[in-house]
Amino acid sequence: MPAPSKISPWPESAEQSQPQEAADPPAVDNRAAPASEKAEVSNPDIDWALLEVDASTLMTTAPGKLHPPSRAVAGSGAMSWSSQQKEYGSAVSVKQPISPVLDMQVGADMTVVRQPQTLAELLAEKAGNGGNEPQSSGAAWASASAGGVASIWDKTTLEARIDPSQDQGKLGTSLSKSLALGEQYSLTLQNGYNMIQGFGPVPGAAGRTSYETEQSAKLGVADTGTTFSAGGSLSTLDDKWLGRIGAEQKIVGGFNVSASIAETPLGIANKSVTAGFKKSW
Repeated sequence: MPAPSKISPWPESAEQSQPQEAADPPAVDNRAAPASEKAEVSNPDIDWALLEVDASTLMTTAPGKLHPPSRAVAGSGAMSWSSQQKEYGSAVSVKQPISPVLDMQVGADMTVVRQPQTLAELLAEKAGNGGNEPQSSGAAWASASAGGVASIWDKTTLEARIDPSQDQGKLGTSLSKSLALGEQYSLTLQNGYNMIQGFGPVPGAAGRTSYETEQSAKLGVADTGTTFSAGGSLSTLDDKWLGRIGAEQKIVGGFNVSASIAETPLGIANKSVTAGFKKSW
């Protein structure tokens, strides 16, 4: 008698109980490939010559082409520098426009004193600075300009200035009116009002506050480049008007010569004649 078949105690699933069918062979597309695809398949070589680039040339590429400037940088004005030579050093000024709406600007004025090489140079610098040795200094400022009111004045200027070398801060405004006297002459009238806050000698101590007003008139000659000025100032510290007159002559190439005579609170006239060179870049 035939031997009985083995009985498994585990039930067989339907998938295992049914015989596995042979997988269908994948369909083959017998359509002819385009000529371009045949060319790519027949020529699998890669042109590695495209990667032969000199890395040093990447450093000479203009940064503006790789990274275009942002709108904020492109819309703002460029920073400008100016330098004027003095007998004991250089006066350097820098300003940066921050808003074209009210012609707002920020900047700094710095005086860089050169070190004297000999005792004779040191004595000459002290003599030109009122007996004191010149010192390097700097001041920061911010200003804004706007129009005037009808025909009374045509320009209003607000300015804030901090001068650590003088231990004081200044907040002022000026009103100016310009008149054309023909084609060769121009007249500018200006009134200024300032509040000066002194810094305390000890941190936390309040300095004294003073107020001053100044008036000036400038007459310019277009043909010769000459400017004549006259004016006066009144301060709560002096309690009297101090007058001053001056003249400035522009020379070709940025050179200029100026002379002035101003009264002082002690009653001694302060006379000065200076020559300088001014260039902006």
